[in-house]
Amino acid sequence: MNAWVLLSLAIFLEVCGTFFLKLSDGFEKWHFGVISILFFMSCFVALAPVMKALPVGIVYAVWAGVGIVAASLIGVLIFGEKLGAIHLVFIAMILVGTVGLKMNLQ
Repeated sequence: MNAWVLLSLAIFLEVCGTFFLKLSDGFEKWHFGVISILFFMSCFVALAPVMKALPVGIVYAVWAGVGIVAASLIGVLIFGEKLGAIHLVFIAMILVGTVGLKMNLQ
């Protein structure tokens, strides 16, 4: 399977894990915590072959950057969290940097 497709899957699984970790309310709702652990484990299973195919710095930067942006969007859209203008500027910078790293590989 294409490394970028697997990386996208790993990002999706990581964001799902983060979503359920938030729902677990500090593991007070343990069933959501268990679901988050399963998503995180699946994320690393998908991420492992990507580390073999692409440079580790690029993989980690894209995985973390897109994950941060996606988790921030979920926080705003689902959990009603507020982001100020400065937060949005820096999230946009993360996104631009992530896209720039991917474009540099092509």
